[in-house]
Amino acid sequence: MHVIIVGCGRVGAELAKLLSGESHDVVIIDKTQDAFKRLGGTFNGLTVVGNGFDLALLKQVGIEKADAFCAVTNGDNTNLISAQVAKKIFRVPKVFARVYDPQRAHIYAALGLDIISGTMLFAAMLRDKIIESRFSSYLIESKDLGVLEIEIKDDLVGKAIQDINIPGEFIVVALRRMQGVVIPEPKTVLKIKDILMGVVKVSCLQEVREKFRLGEK
Repeated sequence: MHVIIVGCGRVGAELAKLLSGESHDVVIIDKTQDAFKRLGGTFNGLTVVGNGFDLALLKQVGIEKADAFCAVTNGDNTNLISAQVAKKIFRVPKVFARVYDPQRAHIYAALGLDIISGTMLFAAMLRDKIIESRFSSYLIESKDLGVLEIEIKDDLVGKAIQDINIPGEFIVVALRRMQGVVIPEPKTVLKIKDILMGVVKVSCLQEVREKFRLGEK
C-alpha cells in the first residue's frame, strides 16, 4: 500500500515505523525536519518537510496513487483541512483524521471522515475498565462502525465463532489467545479468557452489549 501520513509526532512516527516495517510504501510529512528524529534508523520510507494540505507537495509524494491518508498532527484544524483535501480533491480511498477536541468528532464524521479521538478513546477505555468486567474497550469509531474487544467468560466458552457473529451488526475479525492473535474460522471454538475483537455497527452497539451481557459482573 502507498500510505501518506501527515504529522511526525509520537502517533505518526509509530504508525510510519509499523507500516514501513511491513514493507508498505510510506511517506510522512511534517513542518519541521527535527520531527523525523522520532523515526529512528530503521524507517525506510520517505520524509518530506511541508504542509499536509499543500496540493503541489501532495502531488509530488504521489497522493494520486495513495491507498490511505492519515492526518495525525497536533492540530485539529490542520488535520481537518488535510483530510478534506485528500478525500474531496484527490479521492484517496481511506482517509483518517485525528481529533483532540471530542466536540469536533461528530463534525468530522458528518464530513465522511474516519476519526481517531484520543480523548474519546481513553475515556471509553477507562469507563469500560471501571464499569464493565468483560467489555475490554471500545477501541475506535468511524461514522458507521466501531471496533470492540470482549473477554470470553463461562457463558460463551465452548461456542463457535459462527454462533457469536450477528449478521449486519457484529462480526468477529480476530481472536487473541496465549499463543498470540489469530484470524478465527467460523467453527473455531471459544476458550476461557480468549479475547474477541469484532467490528460492530455503531447503531447496534447497545443491542450487542445486551446480547453479550457486557455490563454484568
